[in-house]
Amino acid sequence: MTIKEFALPDVGEGLTEAEIVNWLVQPGDVVEVNQAIVEIETAKSIVELPSPFAGAVTALHADQGETVDVGRSIISIATEQTLRSDTAVEAPAKVRAESAGEDEPKLLVGYGARELRTQRRRRRSAPANSPAPAATSSARPEPAKATPPVRKLAKDLGVNLPGVTPTGLNGVVTRQDVLRASAVATEASGQPKPQANLGPETEGDIRIPIKGVRKHTAAAMVASAFTAPHVTEFVTVDVSRMMALRAEVGRLREFKDIKLSPLAFVCRAFLKAVERTPQANSRWEEETQEIVQLREVNLGIAAATPRGLVVPNIKSAQRMPLVELATAIGSLAATAREGKTEVSAMANGTITVTNIGIFGIDSGTPILNPGEAAILAVGAVRRMPWVVDDEKGERIEARSVMQLALSFDHRVMDGQQGSQLLADTAALLREPGLAIL
Repeated sequence: MTIKEFALPDVGEGLTEAEIVNWLVQPGDVVEVNQAIVEIETAKSIVELPSPFAGAVTALHADQGETVDVGRSIISIATEQTLRSDTAVEAPAKVRAESAGEDEPKLLVGYGARELRTQRRRRRSAPANSPAPAATSSARPEPAKATPPVRKLAKDLGVNLPGVTPTGLNGVVTRQDVLRASAVATEASGQPKPQANLGPETEGDIRIPIKGVRKHTAAAMVASAFTAPHVTEFVTVDVSRMMALRAEVGRLREFKDIKLSPLAFVCRAFLKAVERTPQANSRWEEETQEIVQLREVNLGIAAATPRGLVVPNIKSAQRMPLVELATAIGSLAATAREGKTEVSAMANGTITVTNIGIFGIDSGTPILNPGEAAILAVGAVRRMPWVVDDEKGERIEARSVMQLALSFDHRVMDGQQGSQLLADTAALLREPGLAIL
């Protein structure tokens, strides 16, 4: 039996590459079938890959931070039979039981987004009185963290990257670290300094590689902007009564432990408005030149995370009462910030809301989430002087005011439909009592 190779799989998103975020095992460790061995970042989320084999790790074929194509081998594992026949290492009984008579990988536990840990998983190694596998007779150095341009610079200058002292955030080797190490090595050897193609950069310039979520988002936004004819409309609305209702509802027993943000009311109003303009919950089908009007409203909530923008969605949001919708929004946002959003949560979205008000922004021109016909941008709630005209006459008062911006696909919705959707949303926020009509 030969040492088993595990190639980077397609985890169900149709991806062509992924970044190695963190190795959970090292050469010499003994692993079990379905034990998580590596965290990878795909175009949408961070995913743990389980081992398809039981045995001892003999080699890792990719460094942390490296982008790997699907189908490339990323790890070698000596199975129990290999260890017994080639290196005389006696694997644990559990490993023997799982791997005895097996030549093919076992069925793996379904891939899922990583879970945050309070402690790093303890690595299991071969027994202390057993020799290490032959393939690991020379220890592999801890892989250096560096961006691809910095790795290329180190290669051009002949710098041993793992030997460079990192000064970047989270132990990342920077461009200046490599240049400094090269200068020290050159001075010590007395040889002329090798020249590298440093490009037009100046001192202090920073290169940020675009990959994973940010790469996917950039490509998707370009495709959307140049495929769907966008129209954006704006409205400024007095939401004083909505804010008063929020305060009153927040005192109800069923909302006691729920963060009831203005966003929840905006989403509820938007969903009610979609009932009157169902064309908004549609998609344009290019092949058949048809508009497909969708039955369920899977409401996407754009969330900014350290890895970039993600848009998980709440399935069948139109069926949810306010308490359930507010809970779902809070859970979705917390999961996204922690990097634990499941791939399924970002699939099949039909319409999106993006809350730019959380950054203190009043308005903008949102770009459609690919495949969707409408996206609503929600601005900050501000106290402003406002003209009030009622039975008491016209006067100026301090009111809570919000701006909304709606972008829609003009192939799917005409101007009247888009205007109606935005106007209905604003009306429900201005007069929440209209929702019962």
